[in-house]
Amino acid sequence: MNNAQWIINGNPKGRALMAEDFLKQSAELPDLGDGEVRVKVELLSFDPSQKGQMENIGYAAATEFGQVMRASGIGEVIESRAERLSVGTKVMGSLGWQQYATLPAHQLEPLSEGVPVSAHLGPLGATGLTAYFGLLRVGKPLAGDTVLVSGAAGATGSIVGQLAKLSGCRVVGIAGGPEKCAWLINELGFDAAIDYKNDRVKSAIREACPNGVNVFFDNVGGSILNDALACIALNARVVICGGISRYQEAVLPAGPANYFNLVFQRASMLGFLVSDYAAEFPVARARLAAWLESGSLLYKEDVQEGFDQIPATLQRVFDGANFGKQLLRLD
Repeated sequence: MNNAQWIINGNPKGRALMAEDFLKQSAELPDLGDGEVRVKVELLSFDPSQKGQMENIGYAAATEFGQVMRASGIGEVIESRAERLSVGTKVMGSLGWQQYATLPAHQLEPLSEGVPVSAHLGPLGATGLTAYFGLLRVGKPLAGDTVLVSGAAGATGSIVGQLAKLSGCRVVGIAGGPEKCAWLINELGFDAAIDYKNDRVKSAIREACPNGVNVFFDNVGGSILNDALACIALNARVVICGGISRYQEAVLPAGPANYFNLVFQRASMLGFLVSDYAAEFPVARARLAAWLESGSLLYKEDVQEGFDQIPATLQRVFDGANFGKQLLRLD
């Protein structure tokens, strides 16, 4: 049986993704080895970090030309030579851009019951875990704090804001366009929203956060990070999660001009990787699942369709075309 795949055909470092960076091919499926299973891929997740993986920038395993593009996904076991996973089991793991994934059973995780299947790639997957540990462990919000979130209508930022509300904080989100800003306030319960496409960001932050920003959770970097640093409060915590503003630049921008405000305000700025907290994932997932079940945590998905649309779907993440967690259903 043949397996359709999208393989890496370019390195997009310092530029935007191009269609030529990926090549569609068909490969014969290998025989299963002991302890391996075959998974029919049903749903794929798309994140900005995938471009970083192609560029081999250091926070993920190196990639090379000709290998199947990596991606987290959900699928169903259709063949098994492992006692741990029987045929018909729904699983999550690094399945890649292909119709069928063949890999050791220990690299896959059976889906938990009681929540929508796709939630395992969003609020219960790396997205939700990144929000959880980035905010609660790195940002350390206290009840009454003002929490500012950039990329707030994105998959991670929207979870961060809601977790901050659950922690008793006042939450301000930065997003692009009136529709996304209205969603933050009317659906997710943010206290205020700033439209970076139409508002003067620094002055809007000062207006929305009159006592300063206690926690800034940054998914964007660039000028928005610089504006936020100008508005931090005493002992603020700045959490560096992502920098999508710089992911497609040929020349990296200069560092934030307002960084010395960290000294004046005795503040901290810290980056993190969610993998640092892997031992605590089960506890975090259980808490996130409980909030989902109670309706305290909401999420939005942007689901594209079709195997041939996979490369274009990743581009949506960088164009800002997606609204919510970017997914693609193969069939």
